[in-house]
Amino acid sequence: MWASNYDLAKYSVKQGDLLVCEGGEVGRAGILKENLENVIIQNSLHRVRSKDNCNAFLMYILINAASRNWFEIICNKATIAHFTNDKFSAFRIPLPPLAEQKDIAAFLDRETAKIDGLIAKKEQLIALLAEQRTALISRAVTKGLDASVEMKPSGVTWLGDVPAHWEVWKLAHLTTRIGSGKTPTGGAEVYQTEGVLFLRSQNVYDEGLHLNDVAYIDEKTDKEMSWSRTKPNDILLNITGASLGRTCLVPRDIKRANVNQHVCVIRLKENDFSKFVAHYLKSKQAKSFYDLAQTGSAREGLNFEQIGAFPIPLPPLAEQKEIAAFLDRETAKIDALSTKITTAIDHLKEYRTALISAAVTGKIDVREAV
Repeated sequence: MWASNYDLAKYSVKQGDLLVCEGGEVGRAGILKENLENVIIQNSLHRVRSKDNCNAFLMYILINAASRNWFEIICNKATIAHFTNDKFSAFRIPLPPLAEQKDIAAFLDRETAKIDGLIAKKEQLIALLAEQRTALISRAVTKGLDASVEMKPSGVTWLGDVPAHWEVWKLAHLTTRIGSGKTPTGGAEVYQTEGVLFLRSQNVYDEGLHLNDVAYIDEKTDKEMSWSRTKPNDILLNITGASLGRTCLVPRDIKRANVNQHVCVIRLKENDFSKFVAHYLKSKQAKSFYDLAQTGSAREGLNFEQIGAFPIPLPPLAEQKEIAAFLDRETAKIDALSTKITTAIDHLKEYRTALISAAVTGKIDVREAV
């Protein structure tokens, strides 16, 4: 981007500057850690240079304000929130003496770095558990549980060898339905807080349905969209966007629900096959197929014809049930551990927020700690 000498002089940044979001994630703040040449800020950022060169203390004040929803109160979020110059200038803060500001900032720099390090390690562990989960599923649904079984070529390059007594089917030959729904007329305005479940891609995860951000529709809309209803043991597959390939079974306790156009419903002729096929659709081989099958350079998504052509290695029913039971048990252990670690991360984040709040409001004296 071209910038004039005037722009460079007025809007350039330097090491130690505090940058604060004016729009978007309003009030998010950070300090520039290095010198950058010929770099200017855009109008959605504030550049702050404190008189006493203690931007770090002000950054923690802003972090505390954000955690207390101050920006949501002061900025009009009914349209698009903006933390304007006037609002920033009117921002009142508790201001200890300069030496104490620096002590607080130094203390928080050190302690939050420790917390952030712990969080990063736990997030790495969750990523490793996710890899382990996928590898476990991939091995079981393509090789079986008996390592000594005779193998044969599957006839599909990316699938490789499968047990000799297994058959490879196209998914369409196993199904009575492959199709998605649509967004109701009126869009999000017709969503309700209770009624008939309306499942969207943000609800479909490999670990199961997440219903913390679920929409509902009324009986009339459900009747108009009856062709998009799901049944227990249907397989749901996200077919567009960043969540493409996430998949899970519809639980038995969900008797009635609908889906939108981003979620494909796969209904098998044999209900007993559902668990094995659902696990297979989570495998790394299936994920490879999704990447290969997406149409166009823009990665538009999966269509029903591609999904129907998806090759499925299928063992006899008794072996399917054995593999599915094994994977249900082992993935449940991994999921429980991941949930435990996620809870620990949440607690660390809460502690980080509380520590910053206590330090910048004088609830704790950090001078001796520094």
